[in-house]
Amino acid sequence: MITDPKKKKEQESAADENHFTRLGEIISSYLEFGSDGNRQERKKGSVQPQHNGKLRILKFLRPIPWLLGGLFLISFLWDFEGVNVSVFGLELHFEGILRIISVSGMIGFLTNWIAITMLFRPLKKRPLLGQGLIPAHKDRIAFRLARAVSDDLINPALIKQKISESRAISLYRTQAIRHVRRVTAREDFRRDLKEWILEYINSLVQDAEFRRKISAHLLSELEDALKDNVLEKMALKTYSFFRGQTLQQFIEELLAKVPVSAERNIGFIEDYLDELPRRIDENSEKIDDILTQAVYKLINQLNVQALVEENLQKFDEQKLERMILNATNEQLKTIQYLGAVLGTIGGFVIWEPLLSLAVLSVLFGTVALADRFLYG
Repeated sequence: MITDPKKKKEQESAADENHFTRLGEIISSYLEFGSDGNRQERKKGSVQPQHNGKLRILKFLRPIPWLLGGLFLISFLWDFEGVNVSVFGLELHFEGILRIISVSGMIGFLTNWIAITMLFRPLKKRPLLGQGLIPAHKDRIAFRLARAVSDDLINPALIKQKISESRAISLYRTQAIRHVRRVTAREDFRRDLKEWILEYINSLVQDAEFRRKISAHLLSELEDALKDNVLEKMALKTYSFFRGQTLQQFIEELLAKVPVSAERNIGFIEDYLDELPRRIDENSEKIDDILTQAVYKLINQLNVQALVEENLQKFDEQKLERMILNATNEQLKTIQYLGAVLGTIGGFVIWEPLLSLAVLSVLFGTVALADRFLYG
């Protein structure tokens, strides 16, 4: 027998934990909420947006820097030396045009590439090169992003609104009632539940310390109830005298017989399980109100800004870079290659300013009008 109170308490706690773990296993083994369906719905709702248009543009833009590099090399061998053309009285001198447009285009590409690279690199502060813009201001970015998320994207008021609009609580309550009705109707579930109840009652009653505490509590309650009834108190004392045991011992003896009585009368569980779905359904509005208030209280405790900011600050520089690039890589690549296109256009302006500006004005004007017409 264990005499150390601390060890005894630990054993009792472990026994209770095992019993309720067993109850959790019984309940969970019979529940069949549509978890797979829910996961599928979440997957549908969290599909990464596709940027097919940008990917198609990148296919055409990627070769441009290589093409410009090739033109730059060709310009050392041949660059329209002595080639002149007259168009409507305007004398065009093509000599040197390859080098002008190739160098301008490569400068446009490289400046954009350097600017985008400087957003992230160097990751760590260097003596001469400094540090990338995003790593250097990681804490400030985390604060501003967290503030924007909490103020405009995810805030308690918006969460409450979405919960109310979706009627999620009533929907899950209806689903829960359906599953409770289905589970409680199963004979194997009822058998397992009754076995667990009897095992738990038996484990409690077998503990002498538990019986002593309960009997002492009952005896105290009984004495308080009969303190003004002298005859009843005398009758109890007389009864315990003739039995040859104290009233507390008599109560402990009755408690020891509880498992037998419980096993004999365990059928009440059947009636309770039959009534449970109906009782839940009858109190559905109260249940919805309670759950709604509980959810709202939980939401009010959320500090979205602190949560987002704390998690972003835990990101190291490389993880932060990967996160941003995963979301914007196609756009940043497009900006780089568009630098080459714009640089090439700038090269034509350098070569022949008036003609190039006239052609560009007509071209951009046509595109703007066509876009406005198509947009409606």
